[in-house]
Amino acid sequence: TTKSVAFTIATIALGAKMAKADGVVTRDEVDAFKQFFKVPPEETKNVARVFDQARKDHRGHEAYARQISGMFANNPAVLEELLYCLTRIARADGVMHPEEANYLRSVADIFGLDRHVFERITEITEKAGDSDPYKVLGIERDITDGDLKAAYRSLVRENHPDKLIADGMPEELVELANEKLAAINDAYDKVSASRGL
Repeated sequence: TTKSVAFTIATIALGAKMAKADGVVTRDEVDAFKQFFKVPPEETKNVARVFDQARKDHRGHEAYARQISGMFANNPAVLEELLYCLTRIARADGVMHPEEANYLRSVADIFGLDRHVFERITEITEKAGDSDPYKVLGIERDITDGDLKAAYRSLVRENHPDKLIADGMPEELVELANEKLAAINDAYDKVSASRGL
């Protein structure tokens, strides 16, 4: 319970600071936060209070990111899902501001996620046709067909919602895991089709 509460508070704070990263918190960003983190009606006021406090706090996001990173050091899939959620909040108003991209990069660095993981997560968009399938899969364009298949299978294993639930994925992030897995499947289909596989 203590871990769950700490995760929730740190996640709310990261979401608030993500929304504020470009200097303006929009209704779209707040709505995106509410969509990704299902808040029970009886907790709405408490969550709104924590969100507003974090948004107004002049201190940075680093302490919250380090707290979550420490909690899930042995479960990077949770950290990836949280970064994906923050990316979706950043894109909620229709544009990724450079300060939002810098914020996401900073969080990814604190989480210990490498360049390929960062590119894969931030490349996935709501409109699958807008994403670079190679970046979504976290692979280079000159990868062999055999290595492509192996990379894809590995990603599916790592990101399958059943595995994430078994590994202790917080409930709030399971729905996003399904979205991300669909984007990975779509990217693989596109690369495979372009190669005639």
